[in-house]
Amino acid sequence: MSNEAERRILAVHLPSRDFLCTGCLAWWSRLTPYPCWQVDWATSRQSRSMTAALLGGRA
Repeated sequence: MSNEAERRILAVHLPSRDFLCTGCLAWWSRLTPYPCWQVDWATSRQSRSMTAALLGGRA
């Protein structure tokens, strides 16, 4: 996966007023609490990439 995929997920999967994931509701009609598993995945990938870049490695 690319950084672009992670950015797209984080741009769409946002919390609503009632703390549900707007992306999951729009895409799959699911009432999923925020953060959903896709947000968890995307943020962990971003963190891993930043840590690897800081340490001089690759993610």
